[in-house]
Amino acid sequence: MGHSAKLGAGEDDARDADLLPGPLAGLKVLDLSRVLAAPWATQILGDLGAEVLKVEQPGKGDDTRLWGPPFLEDGSARPDAAYYLCANRNKRSLAIDFARPEGAALVQRLAEGADILVENYRVGGLAKYGLDAPALLRRNPRLIYLSITGFGQTGPYAARGGYDFLVQGMSGLMSVTGRPGGEPGEGPVKVGLPVSDLFTGLYGTTAILAALNHRHRTGEGQHIDCALLDSQVALLVNQAMNYLVGGEVPQRLGNAHPNVVPYRDFACTDDYVLVTCGSDGQFRALCVLLGRDDLAADPRFATNPGRLRDRRVLEVELARSIAPWRAAELLAAMAEAGVPGGPINTIDQILADPQIAAREMLRRMRREDGTEMEVIAYPARLSRSPASYRLAPPRLGQDTRAVLAAELGLDEQAIEALCAAGVIATAGPARQDREAERTA
Repeated sequence: MGHSAKLGAGEDDARDADLLPGPLAGLKVLDLSRVLAAPWATQILGDLGAEVLKVEQPGKGDDTRLWGPPFLEDGSARPDAAYYLCANRNKRSLAIDFARPEGAALVQRLAEGADILVENYRVGGLAKYGLDAPALLRRNPRLIYLSITGFGQTGPYAARGGYDFLVQGMSGLMSVTGRPGGEPGEGPVKVGLPVSDLFTGLYGTTAILAALNHRHRTGEGQHIDCALLDSQVALLVNQAMNYLVGGEVPQRLGNAHPNVVPYRDFACTDDYVLVTCGSDGQFRALCVLLGRDDLAADPRFATNPGRLRDRRVLEVELARSIAPWRAAELLAAMAEAGVPGGPINTIDQILADPQIAAREMLRRMRREDGTEMEVIAYPARLSRSPASYRLAPPRLGQDTRAVLAAELGLDEQAIEALCAAGVIATAGPARQDREAERTA
């Protein structure tokens, strides 16, 4: 079993912390998902202590294992991509071909002992294997079964495949993301991360926890239908409410805020800074800092509605006053004056930031073959039952043999027969075993 270590902390202390039972300890999750939205949900459950059994296709595995470079160099002929590593820790990998009747029977038996099942196949795609929600809830009425799809189990788009980029466009998100018309680089832009996938995974996890409480009260499992499009529409938040209340269709504003001014990026002599004034007092403090008491005293800008109405005039004046500053000096002065703001970090800069180090947001994990990697930590801090980092993202099929023996009672002869028939697969020798073979 792999173990983790907190950066800057003793390895023994980290190992002890990761042996504590998490808040979801004792729950068993059967993970039939791949790519991102659903694996993100199951990784959260695993971080919080649940046992997650990830079922993958023999010889191929999760699609994202090949979504590189970069790949984790571990000496194997087929290393895993970084994309796969971001969403698959705290899981055990079983390679089972459930398109074969024998494989489907194995997964059905695993579902009978599971608390939660998560899948992201197209609507109706698992029914032919007897792995759909109605079939498995008959076998296990306490099962909580989460289906994540592009458009949900109902509606005119239900049969369509859904992808993050597609949903970012269809949902309206891209219509408010990007530079406005008339500016250089104008046009809709997707968010630089697959946010529709990630938000859906988060909503799915929240729904699972709600269903667990319902089961605690009633003993009933249930089917959860979670769609990328629904999740992203729900997350239009203030932009959608601006339209529902005000009747005006929101437009692209670049880095500006639709409701708050000043709340955007400004250019200094050497870099950009973010200015995020959320109150009239913060705006006045910014004006004093910039030596622009005239802006603070101007009745047009005294309150946020006025600043919003005359934002173009105000932002031109602020840009003129900010331009001579060096970014670091302005941000230091803003912090001293109580004006919220910050830099636009690159990813390497934020991962090296002292705040991230203080919050222990980078964790080091070690695979069972000794290969080390760093991962981004689970962000919420539970004072009594924290998240843990017990298992590094597994190699394809590394746990098939052990799990089938422990969970289903299969003996070595039965497992070997399934391997020979191509129904299951087990991982090849770990790196240290291969090296031992070469030196023998």
